[in-house]
Formats: sequence, C-alpha cells, structure tokens
Amino acid sequence: MPVSLPDTETFTSFYTGDNILLLNYLKETLNKSDFYSLYIWSAFLSGKTHLLHASCHYLSLLDKKISYIPLEQHLFLEPNILLGLDDYDLVCLDNIDKIAGNRLWEEAIFDLFNRLIESNRSKLLITSNAPPKQVPFILPDLVSRLEWGQVYRLKELSDEDKLYSLQLRALLRGFELPTDVGLFLLKHVDRDMRTLSGLLDKLDKITITEQRKLTIPFIKTVFNL
Repeated sequence: MPVSLPDTETFTSFYTGDNILLLNYLKETLNKSDFYSLYIWSAFLSGKTHLLHASCHYLSLLDKKISYIPLEQHLFLEPNILLGLDDYDLVCLDNIDKIAGNRLWEEAIFDLFNRLIESNRSKLLITSNAPPKQVPFILPDLVSRLEWGQVYRLKELSDEDKLYSLQLRALLRGFELPTDVGLFLLKHVDRDMRTLSGLLDKLDKITITEQRKLTIPFIKTVFNL
C-alpha cells in the first residue's frame, strides 16, 4: 500500500524533550527482525503522528514495506484495508481511539494483530489519546492485545522545548526562527505541536516568497495578531 507522507517529519526533526526512553525503544524496535508492537499515547497533540511518519521514513530508506493508516479518516475507509498487511515490515495505525465503539473496525484490528503475531516479522505501531484500558473499546480481547506489547506515554514538551523544537525544524528547512519571534508565537497561538508545525510550514513558504527576515511586526501582519 503506497503512502505519501511529509518528508519533514523525520527522527532528525523530532525534538526529544523528556521522551528519550521512548525514542530509543522505538528505534530499537524498528531494527528488530521479529514481531513487535508499540502503543504510544498522549492526551495532547504532542508529536505522536510525527513519530509514525518518522518511522515510515526510516524504514522506507531501507526499502522496507510500510503501511500508514490514519484512523481519524476511518469513515472514508473500509476495515478490509487491513487485509494483506501480514508481510509488511511496518504497519502504523494512527489515532486508534477514533474507531473505538465501531465493532467492525475493532474486529478487523484484532484480526490484524493476530495475523501479525503469527507471521512474526512486522512492527505494529499504534497511537491513541489514552492508554488501552481508558479508550472505550467494546472488544475486551482487543484491549488485551493492545496491552500485549509495550505501552508508552509521549510526554508533552515544555514551552521552552517547543521553542527549541520549532527552531530545529526551521533550521532543517533552511531558515532561522529568532527566539523573540518563537516566544511571541507561543504566547499568541495554540501551543500544540500540530498547530505550531502548521504555522512553521506557512513561515517556510513566506520566507521564500517574501524574501524577508522573520520579525515580530512581520509575524503580526502575516497572522493578523
């Protein structure tokens, strides 16, 4: 199943913060040959999807077969999309909490889990907004399967770390985000990493088209602040 993912969300552009143990375990898991499952949860928009994108990018460079399925879009997908993934090297199920209570999807994921265990070659990465027992699944067996592997909480970055994260991403894209501008953004916009990353995308394009340095007055004009 071909996937098209943002090429900016890699391990290099992921600012670790207090998540070094999770990041190290994730990288170790991707390099193993047997089946492993990893369930990553956070109540915040703190970079779960970024980690899945980074994992896909990492294994794609090694010519591995990858599948990324954004379950927040499950209303536009069919559960049978999970069929045929047994021989994939990496299967990513993003935002599994979005299908909680949907029996067809829960059964399909439970069946996928069992097939992957039997084939014993894939890595299964799952993200959610809560640990398995706190998500309102209707299949107890699915909860058991999700707890069968490692469960990690992705810790939210502090505001200081969010600033460093934005500056790192800006640097990797070829422009500088001055500290005063970054602090201004953190004070005046939603501070979740998805929103901040979206703003950085816009700033990246603006610095190219406008050929102007990033200053607070310029930022005020761009975002009507």
